[in-house]
Amino acid sequence: MYAIVKTGGKQYKVAAGDTLRVEKIAGDKGSMVELKDVLMVTTDTDVKVGKPTVAGAKVVGEIVEQDRAKKILVFKSKRRKSSKKMIGHRQDYTALKIKEIVAA
Repeated sequence: MYAIVKTGGKQYKVAAGDTLRVEKIAGDKGSMVELKDVLMVTTDTDVKVGKPTVAGAKVVGEIVEQDRAKKILVFKSKRRKSSKKMIGHRQDYTALKIKEIVAA
């Protein structure tokens, strides 16, 4: 059984027991989170596709970690102008451990 969920403007394929990194979700480490934007749920015999979401379906997960990703460097320059700019960025993320998928 797996599901397609939407969170943080992105879509993820999740199954029970998976760990995934998503955009930052408010909550403390160890707290439970319900993702209600479920776009598709599949079981062994049935496939439910939402219009746009599956009514009554949800994915329950536990927050494993609240952290920041590795730094990426962004370098900008303008040719023949001697103009250069280097900046870094670290994105906040939440690591979720998927506990169960509840289909309607």
